[in-house]
Order: sequence, then structure tokens, then C-alpha cells
Amino acid sequence: DVDNAAGAAMGTKYLLDLGRTRIATIAGPDNMQAAIDRHEGWLRTVSEAGLSTELAIHGDFTMASGAAAMRELLERDPNIDALFVASDLMASGAISVLRDRGLRVPDEVAVVGFDDSSAATSGEIRLTTVHQPSREMGEEMARMMLALLRGEPTERERVMPLRMVVRDSA
Repeated sequence: DVDNAAGAAMGTKYLLDLGRTRIATIAGPDNMQAAIDRHEGWLRTVSEAGLSTELAIHGDFTMASGAAAMRELLERDPNIDALFVASDLMASGAISVLRDRGLRVPDEVAVVGFDDSSAATSGEIRLTTVHQPSREMGEEMARMMLALLRGEPTERERVMPLRMVVRDSA
């Protein structure tokens, strides 16, 4: 696994370091632990910075939900200057709405996603994102399972490192 709360805090802190002060989030489903942890990381970071925690909407990790959430966030506050999104797919949907509304990414609204999936590099704007080492996680799970099957001692959990990948959106 990864420390999802720490990854969300890392992405949100990156936006703070850019000088952004109206940082919204599109969180994942509120019944999924990774999404809950990512929302908590954003919430803790903006709260510690003394910023509003009201600019949060939950999506379902799809592009369509990211777009719908972005439309709702802009209705609530048209002065949002940054967005932390719990998945690259939802971030892609959000960016499409920002562009349709004539807002320039990252000049007017900086966007940070989470995953570093193919969605981060397939759009018109390459996404700044928190890299989740999915391939390495799969390899580590396989290694741990094989060790268990051989009767060898192995750790029960492993938390993999996260890192920022800076591209064009923030």
C-alpha cells in the first residue's frame, strides 16, 4: 500500500508552496479507505494552513465525476485557484471543465492529481500528480505471496514511497 493521507498532503502542500490560497478538492468515494485517507490528507493540510475546508466534493474516480464535481465547485466558488484531485482520471475531467469555462491551467487554476496513471499524460495538459508506484506494489505483493507459499517469514504489510511528478498543470 501507500500512505494515501501523506500523498494527499504532499500534493496539497505543493499547491500551497505555489502560493495558492483557494484550494479545492475532488475526493474519491466516502466509502473507500484510500479515498477517505486522501480526503483527510487534503483536509488536514488546508486546515493547518488556515484555509477553507468547505471546497470539497466526492466523486467516484471516473472522468465524468471529476467533471461534474468541478462544475459544482465553480458554482460554489468561482475564485478557486487550485485543485487537489484524488485520482488522475477525475483530474482530467476537472481540467476539461476548467478549459471549457475559459480558465487557464495552471495560470488561473493549478491542478494536482494522484496516481501518475496514463491519464496524467494522455490529455492536452500533462498532469502534475502524486506518483503511486502501482507496478512496484504488484511486484512486492507477488514476492510476499510467494514467500508465504514457500513457508518463509515475510512482513504482513509494506508501505511504498510516494513522490511528486511535476508536469504542466501546476
